[in-house]
Amino acid sequence: MTHVMAKGANIALPVAAVRAVLRWSATPGAPDVDASALLLGPAGKVRSDADFVFYNQPRHPSGLVRHLPKQQTADGSEITDTVEAELAKLPADVDRVVLAGSSEGGTFRTVSGLRLLLFDAAAGEGVPALAEFAMADGDEVTALVAGELYRRAGAWKFRAVGQGYASGLIGLATDFGITVEDESNTQAGTAAGPPAGDPRAALPDPRPAGRPEPGTFTLAPAVPQSSVPQASVPQAPTGVPANMPPPPPKPPTVPPNLPPAPTAPPAGRPGYGYPPPAPRPGYGYPQQQPPAPAPGYGYPPQQQPPQQQPGYGYPPPNTAPQSPQQGHQAAQPPVPQQPAPPAEEFALPPQGPQFQPR
Repeated sequence: MTHVMAKGANIALPVAAVRAVLRWSATPGAPDVDASALLLGPAGKVRSDADFVFYNQPRHPSGLVRHLPKQQTADGSEITDTVEAELAKLPADVDRVVLAGSSEGGTFRTVSGLRLLLFDAAAGEGVPALAEFAMADGDEVTALVAGELYRRAGAWKFRAVGQGYASGLIGLATDFGITVEDESNTQAGTAAGPPAGDPRAALPDPRPAGRPEPGTFTLAPAVPQSSVPQASVPQAPTGVPANMPPPPPKPPTVPPNLPPAPTAPPAGRPGYGYPPPAPRPGYGYPQQQPPAPAPGYGYPPQQQPPQQQPGYGYPPPNTAPQSPQQGHQAAQPPVPQQPAPPAEEFALPPQGPQFQPR
C-alpha cells in the first residue's frame, strides 16, 4: 500500500534499500529537473564534497548511493530521475540522506505534476510505491529538499520536507557544507558543464586520479629568456607526453679571450730580438771600417798596419797577396806583342793648369 504523505509527515521504512524517484510532466518549454542526494553526518553537514551524489558524480565512493540515468515513461507523458540508497549498509557516521532536486531553465512553479515516490529497491517493476509526496504548489525557487531518510532508534525513517531555497542550489549546498567556488572564478562563455554558480562544478572529478583522457598531451613549459644572448634552441614538437623533461638550454656563447695582435714597432726602431742596424755614411763619403776587436784581458793590443787611404776620386790599391800561381805566372818572360796596326793620331784635349808640368 502506498502512503500518500503531506508536508512534514514521516513513516518508518522496513526495507534495507530504497529507490527515490522524482517524477514530473513532460511539458514543452518546462524546466529540466535533476535529482540528487547528500549524505550528512551527526552535525548535519557532509563529511566531504564526495558525499554529494548527482548526475555529474553519479556514484558515492562507498558505492552505496547511486544516481541512475534519467528516463521517460512508456507513454512519454512523464520524466523520471532516480537515486538509490542501500540504507542497511551505510556506515554509522552517516545520520541522514537528503533527497533534493534542482531545476534548470526556470523555477519549480512552472514544473507541473512534480512528486517524490519511494520504492523498495529489492522489489521489481510494477510494484506500488511505499510512499508518495506531491509538491504541486511549487514556489519561485530553483532548488528544494523533497524529503530525507534519517536514523531513529536504530531504524530508518522517511520524512516529507518540500522546502525550497530562494538562493538556488548554491544556498542549498552551502547549508549542508558543500564547498562552492565564487562565481567570479567561473570562466564566462563555457558551453558545456553546469551553469555559473552551480555547486556541482566545485566537486572533484569522479574519474580515478592519474588516468588522463585518451589522446591527452601536455606541452613542455616554455624556457624563460635570459639576458645573455643564446643560440636558438629547437622547440619541442607538439604532442610531447607530460612526463618527458624539457631539453636543457644551451650554454651562452662567449668569445674566446685571444691575446691582442702585436703592434708594429715605431719607425726607426728594430723589432724585439733583432740587432740595431749599422749607421750608414752620408752620400759621397767613404764607408767607415768596423773597429778592431779588443784584445783579451792581460794581452797587449795588436798593432794594425796603417792603411793608406786613396785620394778622393781614385780607386783603392790592390793590396791582396798574390797566390803562388799568380807569382809563377808573373816570373815568366813576357810574350812579345804583335805590332798593332797603325791608328789614327790621337790628341788629348787641352788640359788645365793643374796638369801642366812645372
